[in-house]
Parts: sequence; structure tokens; C-alpha cells
Amino acid sequence: MTGFLVAAAILVALTLLLLLVPLLRRRASADAHSRRAINAGIYRDQLDELERDFAAGGLDRADYEESRRELQRRLLEDAGAADAGAAAAPQPARKSALFVGLALPIAAGLLYFALGNLPALSPENVQQPKITAQQIEEMVARLAERMEKNPGDPKGWVMLARSYKAMGRYEESTRAFGKAEKLVNEDPHLLAEYAEALALSTGGSLRGRPSELLARALKLDPDFPDALVLAGTAAYEREDYAGAVSHWERLLKQLPPDSEDAQSLRETIAKARAEAKKPGKRR
Repeated sequence: MTGFLVAAAILVALTLLLLLVPLLRRRASADAHSRRAINAGIYRDQLDELERDFAAGGLDRADYEESRRELQRRLLEDAGAADAGAAAAPQPARKSALFVGLALPIAAGLLYFALGNLPALSPENVQQPKITAQQIEEMVARLAERMEKNPGDPKGWVMLARSYKAMGRYEESTRAFGKAEKLVNEDPHLLAEYAEALALSTGGSLRGRPSELLARALKLDPDFPDALVLAGTAAYEREDYAGAVSHWERLLKQLPPDSEDAQSLRETIAKARAEAKKPGKRR
């Protein structure tokens, strides 16, 4: 708890420094340009947050458009208010600085000890918020509903495909990836994810379409790790051990030599080479 209080005191001191230095160095003014710039920055942040909520499926288009119009209206109103006060005479800011310097630490302390939860500062009492499986299902369902209404959004289909894949709903994931095929075909990461979802939806085999997707991914980026792992696995599955070794050795060069992943991959490569030496096997 002592560490927390020290950190809190440091944060209050820094806050005071940031607030008081401008007040003491110059007089407070009703500068319309400054106010407009501050307001514009605030509303820009709010608009970015609104865009993220809409992209994540938290808002439908009607609510998004209404909220966007409301932000624009408030920005225009505030800009008008700033213009109206532009002619106000500048006032000394030393009194304001004194008030802030005294009031901020006192108010922070009173609020914390009145409303704070001191026992909760103990590490054993810290709890992380949890999202239930039902909440995840509901969010994915809302996203799926939104995509049915707006099928021309490839990024939304990719988000839905990844959600289904994480939930183990591989057939639905592959269908969603297919809806964004133009976007997927230009991204090696998405191609590898699509190939993996296709394989998992058909019992784990990478033959056929998954191998084609992996070949395209490696054409776009020959060193993409996920594609190299899966392409090597696909080659091993069809008994092309030389091909498997080639993919995995390319991946091995990207790993720290002393890491567990590198050691495990070296063992897998050795196994593929041993298989290649057996009679009748492809080398």
C-alpha cells in the first residue's frame, strides 16, 4: 500500500506541475483559437472511439450516424462559444494557480479516503474483470447479424471468421473467410488462418485447398512463420519430406538458437530427414 501512496503522490505532483507552470508563466486568456484546438482534439478522440465501437459491432449504423452528428453539432456549438468569448480581457492567473495548488491535493486525498477501498490495495484482493462465454457468444452473434445486413464489409467478415475460429466453429469460420476472399488473398497472415480453419473443419488435413492457400501466402511473404509451419506440415503429410525440411529450416533461421521452439523444430526436422531415408520415400 505504501508503494501505491508514493506513486499516487508522485502523480499528483506531476499533475500540479503540468497545471501550474502554464498558469504562472502567462496570464489566462480566452483565446478562441486555443479553445477551438482543445475542443477539436477532444472531439477527435471521441470520434475515434465511436469509429472503433462501430467497427467492433458495438453500434449499428443508425446509432453510429446519430452519435457522429451529435459530436459534430457539439463541436460547432463549442467553437461558436469560443468565438463569442474571444474579446474578453486577459486576467491574471496567479490566484488560479494558488487555488489549484492547494485544492487539488486536498481534494484527491479526501475523495480517496472517503470513496476509496484501502483493503483492495492488497495484491490478493485485486480482481480482474471476467467476460463470460455467454457474453462472447452474444457479441459474436451481434457481429454475425450486422454482417448479414452489411455483407460488403470484408474487415467485418475477417473479424467474424477469427471469432468463429477461436470458438472452434471452423465451418462457419471458413464461410466467413470466404466472404472476404479478396482481402484474404492479399494478406499472408489471413491466408494462413484461412488454411488452418479449412484444415480443422475437415479433420485436420492440409491437402488440397489449404495447401493452395499456404502456397499463395508464401509467395507473398516467403518468410512468414505461420505459413512456413503449416506448409511444412502439409508437405510432411503428403510424404514430401524434402519440402517439409525446406520450409522448417527456413523457419528455424528466424528462431533464437537456444530457444525451446528452435530445439523442438530441430527434432522435427531430424524426424523428417529420417523418414526421407526410408526405402521408397520421397527425398
